[in-house]
Parts: sequence; structure tokens; C-alpha cells
Amino acid sequence: MSETAVLVASSLSASLGKRVVLHDISLALPGRHLVALVGPNGAGKTTLLRVLAGLLPSKGRIEVCGDALSSLSLQERARRFSYLPQGHQIHWPLPTKDVVALGRYPHGAIDPGRLTDHDAAAVMRAMQMADVTDLSDRRVTELSGGERCRVALARVLAVEAPVLLADEPTASLDPRYQIEILIKLRATADSGTLVVVVTHDLGLAARFADIILVMSEGRLVSQGPPADALSEAIMSEVFRIRTYRADHEREIVLVPWAEV
Repeated sequence: MSETAVLVASSLSASLGKRVVLHDISLALPGRHLVALVGPNGAGKTTLLRVLAGLLPSKGRIEVCGDALSSLSLQERARRFSYLPQGHQIHWPLPTKDVVALGRYPHGAIDPGRLTDHDAAAVMRAMQMADVTDLSDRRVTELSGGERCRVALARVLAVEAPVLLADEPTASLDPRYQIEILIKLRATADSGTLVVVVTHDLGLAARFADIILVMSEGRLVSQGPPADALSEAIMSEVFRIRTYRADHEREIVLVPWAEV
């Protein structure tokens, strides 16, 4: 890649118990890109995301913003990566603004009620980007699923990390909210952040991502622009399907169509 890589992985492998779940993965991902991580169930997508963030042990080397991940303190890792896990589950009946303010914890903001001007401005930017400012004082446990998803996104945006990792952020959402979340993640990438998204929706991945990473059985088997990474050969070999392909409004349309 001609762009400077923000996140680099070299010869990564990882095990869960005695089972090797990631095999010799290498990649180099630049900022201002939205990267979709796709593959069948059990391919290792979530494991790779967690390994990249340093949340699971691994062999190999990971660099973020030019520094070895292993050389960074836990707090510094939390400043470099914002991580959105699956589910968006929030059980405490906190006001939305306080949940979003938790994103400033890696920067030393331990009390949402006593934010510095700098932290408060970051929280407001995140809430505006995720379109949740009107929910500021509502308890997050009273929100709809789509609203909670946007609040969870605002929390990770408030970290203002150079890398945002999101694990199936559109799962269980209706089509409107799926598109809305991808539009916001696309805007986040365009603003300068490297955004890596795990998704099972190949159509949304093809439409919004700059780079597709395809995993199968713990290996990275294809990577590149959507049209190349999701070739008919890969769709057949990895996903065991044929697809319908077209262009609409200058964007790729990819629809899973039939079994192979």
C-alpha cells in the first residue's frame, strides 16, 4: 500500500486452549480506510479483532502507529484502540451522556460528572457524530435497540483513538439502522480513523469498505478492494455461494444468490 500503515500485523498466530485458531496472518492497514473483516462462522474473525487489540495473547508482531503493541501499557493500548464488542449490552440505567463519557476513561476521565473541557468537547463531538445528542439525559436502558447501538458507537468514538475495531455492529438491527451505522463508520474513516468492522453482510461490506479481508478456517485467504477480494472464486470456495453483482448509484451491489 502506498499509504502509511497505522496497523501492521506480521505472522500472527493464536490458540484457544490446544486448538490453533489463527494461522500466520500478516496485514498492513492505513488510516482513513474502512476495512471489512468477513468470513464464514468460526473463521476466526472475532479472535483476530481481539488479538489485534491486544485482548488475547498471540505469537507474531503487531504494530500500531509505529509502536510495537507489546511495548505499550494497558492504558496506552486503550488510547490507541477503541473496541466495540458484539451485543451493545448496557445494564446500568445511566444517562446516555455518562455512558458516552466512559470513552474518555483511557485519558484519565474517571468521573463522567467531572470532565475537563477537553474531555467534554470530545464527548460532544462523539455524540454529534453518532446523532445521540437528543438522547443525552435519557437512561440508556430505556432506549430502543437502534438507539443503544448509536450510543455504543458514540462511546467508542469518544476515545478518539486512531484505530476503531467494531465486532458485528449491525447484528440484529433492521435494515435502516444497519445502513445508518455503516454510514457513520464510513464518515469516521473519512475523518482519519482506521475502522475495522466484522460483518456477515457481504452487501454492506462491498458497498462501504475500502478493503475487504476474507478469513477461512483461521487464515487470511483474500484481501484487497471489494471487487477483487470478493471474487466469484472466493465466494464459491469460501462461502459456497454464487452472487448477483451490479452497480447502482456508482456503488457496488453484491447479493448472495444461490448455493454452489
